[in-house]
Amino acid sequence: MVEVRPIPLKGGTAVGVKVELPKTRLVAIATPAGYIMCGALDVRLLDDLLGARRIVAGRALGVRDFGDLLERPLESVTSAARELGIHPGMTGRDALERLLAVEPAPAAAAAGGDSPGPAAG
Repeated sequence: MVEVRPIPLKGGTAVGVKVELPKTRLVAIATPAGYIMCGALDVRLLDDLLGARRIVAGRALGVRDFGDLLERPLESVTSAARELGIHPGMTGRDALERLLAVEPAPAAAAAGGDSPGPAAG
């Protein structure tokens, strides 16, 4: 089952996505500028292999639902998130509210990077 719902926060509304999978679930909350996610997120991969994309993301552990993701401290964040003042130990809610206060990355820059991906056109 997939659940998508608005997450009201100070400064705007984020989008929460929860996917129930066999024996686990994926939980994420996104803003136009970046996102936070459950322990399935690989922050090192985002920085090491996709660093040119400047992905703003954070990871929290022990997350079962949107409430957990908002209230738990972030365990790790990408270097692009650190540049925006998002750091490990910050709650998911605080990180998302900070993200709602910044301008999102331009679509062209966000789509670029070092992964070949599908050809346009």
